[in-house]
Amino acid sequence: MLKTSACLLVFLALLVVAPLHVVHAQDKAKEIVIIYASDMRGKIDAMGKLAALAGELRQSHKHVFLVTDGNMFFGNPVVDMVKEKGFPMLDLMNHCGFSLSAIGNEDLDLGQKRLNARIKQAGFPLISCNIDSSPAVLKQPQPFSLLKADAVSIPVLGITPLDSQGLPEARRVNLRGLKFTPGVEKAQSFKGLKKKYGILIGLGQFKAGEAESLAEAMPEFDLILGGDAHTPATAPQIVNNVMIVRTECGLRDVRVITLTVQGKAVVNKTFQTVSLGSVKNADPNVQALVDKYVATDELNRAVGYTEAPLEGEHQLGSMITDAVANRLKLDFAFQNIGGIRISTLPAGRISPNDILRLDPSGNTVVLYRMNPAEIKTLICESFNREKLLELEVSGMTYTAVVDAGGSCSDAQMLDASGKPLDPGKDYTVGVNSYVAKNFKFDHRDPGQKTSLTVAQALVEYLGHVKKVNYSGVNRIGVKQAE
Repeated sequence: MLKTSACLLVFLALLVVAPLHVVHAQDKAKEIVIIYASDMRGKIDAMGKLAALAGELRQSHKHVFLVTDGNMFFGNPVVDMVKEKGFPMLDLMNHCGFSLSAIGNEDLDLGQKRLNARIKQAGFPLISCNIDSSPAVLKQPQPFSLLKADAVSIPVLGITPLDSQGLPEARRVNLRGLKFTPGVEKAQSFKGLKKKYGILIGLGQFKAGEAESLAEAMPEFDLILGGDAHTPATAPQIVNNVMIVRTECGLRDVRVITLTVQGKAVVNKTFQTVSLGSVKNADPNVQALVDKYVATDELNRAVGYTEAPLEGEHQLGSMITDAVANRLKLDFAFQNIGGIRISTLPAGRISPNDILRLDPSGNTVVLYRMNPAEIKTLICESFNREKLLELEVSGMTYTAVVDAGGSCSDAQMLDASGKPLDPGKDYTVGVNSYVAKNFKFDHRDPGQKTSLTVAQALVEYLGHVKKVNYSGVNRIGVKQAE
């Protein structure tokens, strides 16, 4: 068992019966310890504690491996808004001693050239069995990597999650030339790893039910690390004699799995949870590096300029929605006024820190194909929540038409050329993830999640246009029904 202090470990499910294997009495059993972090999203504040935990376990166990299932970036401006986007996270992971990572869907939003650079800088493999990059810019990822513990080699198979259209939830422009195969289907072509090595682990972020389907299709797995990273899980799930382990996103906690191996077979598996908030000490070297990145001047650099002060929600909201529409090449984009957290920006330089004060929520963009009737329901729903205009917009102007009771019953919408929207046409529409989750509106399209945050869209947009001027801009209004 792990020899650690009570303040570090919160024990949840322990002994799990493993499949029977034929082993030789002379084979000495050894413990393989895997520290599993999921969906870290650039949350570097806990990296010092993670390094301390890993260091303590390495002192008491010979074979300790630190792994993650991908989506390492996008969620922290210290990682996302620097010139070498994503590098601070990889640098800290290198110092923590990570052994490997799967490639998550959001990792692809670095862009293929930038992801190549990050893979080269990583001191560990980034793996995926279901990405074919042969015709693309991205260098072909390894499908699996071996964790080596003396004479024992443990293959870990990486799987990148796909949406209902068979693509990762990432910006389509970053997927050019890449081909994808459903993870459960592709994984089955690697069944031979179990026969060759005696042990097999799966690693990836799966949609609800996918990890279970993988276990049903492949009892060759001893362990699947992943499952739905957004579904809290306090204990492992056993499906078809395969242990499935989930963990919380954002480095709130990690899972520590101990595999007892005899010969080339897993004869026992145990599972423990570590809340990183309960870890009192931080590795001093890693923490110093975290502090260095947090204090960087990168967040105070100019990403663009405004020729006139940006005053009020109409001007600020117009800039936000223009940024989202521009970066994702949308017909229309909407931003809830409640998500605009400052009232003005002075004329002159705009820095990443300014953008974070403007929109600190970290909301990502969700895309829909909608006809004008559906867009009207979005506008009226937003108005009727508080009987106030709530959505700023790009690509159109609109007027909410309200009845005698003050409720929106219709919306008059004009495109950028001043013409009414075509009632028979579907338009591409972007809203932030808060609006997508909390506003009730009609949409036949279930929506496509992206990993682009509103803040990052602003950084990219301002870097592209260089200067903006929204003096006097107001695209929304309200009037009484006739």
